[in-house]
Amino acid sequence: MPPLDHIQVFQSLNRSPHARLEQSASLGDGVVAALWNNRHDAQDYHAPSHHTLSCYIDGGTGTYRRDQPDRKGAPGKLCVLPAGHQSSWVVNGDIRLAHLYISPEDFAHRCVTLLDREPREMMLREATFLDDQAQAERFHRLIRMNWSEPGDRLQTSSLAHDLLDHMVLNQMGLREGLKLKGGLAPHLRRQLVEFIELNLAEPLSLGQLANLCALSEYHFARMFRESFGLPPHRYLLARRINRAREQLRNTRQPFGDIALACGFASASHFSNTFRQAMGATPGAYRLAFQS
Repeated sequence: MPPLDHIQVFQSLNRSPHARLEQSASLGDGVVAALWNNRHDAQDYHAPSHHTLSCYIDGGTGTYRRDQPDRKGAPGKLCVLPAGHQSSWVVNGDIRLAHLYISPEDFAHRCVTLLDREPREMMLREATFLDDQAQAERFHRLIRMNWSEPGDRLQTSSLAHDLLDHMVLNQMGLREGLKLKGGLAPHLRRQLVEFIELNLAEPLSLGQLANLCALSEYHFARMFRESFGLPPHRYLLARRINRAREQLRNTRQPFGDIALACGFASASHFSNTFRQAMGATPGAYRLAFQS
């Protein structure tokens, strides 16, 4: 996820004299959370480059979209605003709402890992004022935590991932009339995914992956990104972090052994990379799940 000054929905609210930011934090893996208060406001969103999942925490009964004036918000209502959408909002009265902002690369990764589909085949369906009690409860748990506290940060990250996984599984649809051009053939994509999963511990190179597809490194990297929505090195790192999270939660393996099993050169390299992705060290992450 880019810095906050490049998250358009965040910045639109931040510029408003009526909106007040209670807290915000990067939760790792391309996800940013924000908690807002707002009242008597109007907001326009013009094709943001990120996806937004929001939940009305309190108020919002006077909030509506200009193109849907007969539908009003309420506590517990959720909205899904895909990247590239257009919407205009009117806020009458008070509202408190939580936002999750998701980068296109994180979205692409979830398409691959959760749906086993090429991201360009899929689209996130826009939704206004959804009712989903489980999602609303997750948001309420999320905002009760201190996002700047490392121990809570682990739980906020896990909750954020649960929220986004649920959104992807329930709000994704196939693009109608799409004719895919370019990118890797489906059988090559499946072959690559299987090979990477079986060889996460190995020092995989771009040339090695390109050779599996009988392509030059340049053309392979370009077509990999067209198919998966993110470059090979980002995909590989995401899979290694996911494998490490599983082992930290489910085993008592020493950190050095986990580092080697997940393809990191050393325990220190693993610790630094994991902290950048998850907002906490491997030790803190394991301790949070044990407790």
